Amino acid sequence: MKGNTNNNKYLIWFWALFIFPFAVAVTLFILISNGKLGPMPSFAELENPEYYLAAEVYSEDGVLLGKISIENRTWTEFKDISPYLINALIATEDIRYYRHSGIDIRGLGRAAIRTILLGQSTGGGSTITQQLAKQLYPRDTSRNSSIMRKIKLGVSKFKEWQTSVKLERSYTKEEIITMYLNKFDFSYNAIGIKSAAKVYFNTTPDSLNLQQSAVLIGMLKASTRYNPVRNYDLMLQRRNIVLSQMSKYGYLAPSIGDSVKNLPIETDFRVEDHNSGLATYLREYIRNIMRKPEPDRNKYVREASYDDALWEWENNPFYGWCSKNKKPDGSGYDIYKDGLKIYTTINSRMQKYAEEAMIEHLSLEVQPDFYIRAKKFKNPPYSDDLQEKKLMKSLCLLLKGLTGITL
Repeated sequence: MKGNTNNNKYLIWFWALFIFPFAVAVTLFILISNGKLGPMPSFAELENPEYYLAAEVYSEDGVLLGKISIENRTWTEFKDISPYLINALIATEDIRYYRHSGIDIRGLGRAAIRTILLGQSTGGGSTITQQLAKQLYPRDTSRNSSIMRKIKLGVSKFKEWQTSVKLERSYTKEEIITMYLNKFDFSYNAIGIKSAAKVYFNTTPDSLNLQQSAVLIGMLKASTRYNPVRNYDLMLQRRNIVLSQMSKYGYLAPSIGDSVKNLPIETDFRVEDHNSGLATYLREYIRNIMRKPEPDRNKYVREASYDDALWEWENNPFYGWCSKNKKPDGSGYDIYKDGLKIYTTINSRMQKYAEEAMIEHLSLEVQPDFYIRAKKFKNPPYSDDLQEKKLMKSLCLLLKGLTGITL
């Protein structure tokens, strides 16, 4: 009789220990759903996640002159992304992507077994949807005590899982992949797959070949560490892992994968920023003029300046365009994040010839002539009629501009 009592106790303890983690998980999900453990993204936020899309300025002959942006991102649709890139993404990041609803239970179990039993650090088995959730709604990374930090990370993980499930209910699989690739920061101001294809390979997402796709997908692990420009050897290893994954899961014939692994990584690297492209001065003018607010007399010192601004506002459709025109929700446009396409009357070829002629004139004529005359000055390149006090002030301003040091 006593033996049966002991056996019952062991069974009770066994089932209690077995059920406890599931009970904790269910409780956490309920608390998180009700917002008891911090805010969760609302339905509206899930339906309309925020992306900063660069404004693109085009010439009259359809050439992209450059961009106006905070984040150098241009939206790319799923149909305009190379199949090599999609296959490499799924093979490397989430092979069961089309068979789960945001959380891959099998992948989580496999990661847990490897971590706990084998002591291998393999990550958390995050799906593509979970990675998107983490990018859209970043975790709390504040520094606390070790125990509090682990608790917060655990809660954040549960939030991430729940957000992933909601994303899967709101979007198709193709839309989630599109959002993920458009959101990711590939470093060097290449945010989103279109900018990454242009910055690293001077091409478009639909034209990425097999090895280019493998490089960009390899960067998803850590775009700075695994970067073909900064860490070529590490990136080469990572690219070959991506190719191996594609071969392993049938997206690539092993013989082709082995052949591509022997190829070097060839980039056509060109940084995109406000100083790159054609007509940089024009883009600055556009940025400034389109963001003008409606003139307020109290903000003008001179009556004439106010009258000029008011005339521009009333007669020039381009002046203050972002404030004058409204989005469907009634708010004004933002030149930095609404993905505007601005078409100008400039011809790209003539603009290129003009800028090349200006550079040639300045570098081969104006600058050499300036150096010849400056040699005769007491304090070149400053004129002799500049007083010493003003000269020192100019030098201090120059030093501050170059180094940030104030004397």
